[in-house]
Parts: sequence; structure tokens; C-alpha cells
Amino acid sequence: MSTPDRLETLMLELGFHFDSLGDGLWLIHDEADHLDNVVLQLADPVVMLRVKLFELGSGNNSALFQRLLELNATDMLHGAYGLDGDAVILIDSLEVENLDGNELQASIDAMSLALTQHYPLLKDMRSTEAGE
Repeated sequence: MSTPDRLETLMLELGFHFDSLGDGLWLIHDEADHLDNVVLQLADPVVMLRVKLFELGSGNNSALFQRLLELNATDMLHGAYGLDGDAVILIDSLEVENLDGNELQASIDAMSLALTQHYPLLKDMRSTEAGE
């Protein structure tokens, strides 16, 4: 079985709703965990999971950046917060070779937990600094 087929089988076994976006790229909709629009990308030898939180405001974001780094160091079970251009993202990577459903589910669950706990604070920090 090819790696893309294996990944789709894992997502189906976990009950994820997803759309194939092309070669090695999927959009997962995990309504059960209130985690929507998770991009899963095959970049052999890893699979990357990624969620966009929001765009940065135009103000001084230093307090937000400091908080993101603190959360990476203290609260993240899987993955990390980062920047992609002007977007704050949450990203995780998993090795493809031995990937199983439990590991993929754990990564999704950890991302969901992090977003549930952190998003309101981070969004408010961004909005305040952006002058909104």
C-alpha cells in the first residue's frame, strides 16, 4: 500500500472527515474535537500537521511572540506555535515509517487541547496589540 493510501486509511479508521487537496495534501475536519481545517501534508519521511490560528495585527507583537515561546516551552505536548509570513500557526510533524492511528490521534488531540486552552488568550493579545 502506498504511503498516501496508508494515511487515508488511518484517517478513515480514526473517523476523520477529510478532503484530498492534491498530491500528499489533505484537509481534516475533526468536528468531534472542534478542530477544523487541519492541513496534513506528506513530506516523506514525515507527515506535517498544521492549523492557522490568525493573521498578525500591524502593531507591536512582542508580548504575543514572548507568550508563544513560553507556551512552546511549558504547555505543548506535541508540536509548536510558529509564524508563516504574517500568520500564527500550530504545527506538528510525525515520522511516516512507523506512524499508527494512536500517534496521529494523539497529535490531533494535543493540537485541539492547545487551541482550546490558548486561542482565546492569544487572539486577545493579537487584537489588543493590533489596535482592534
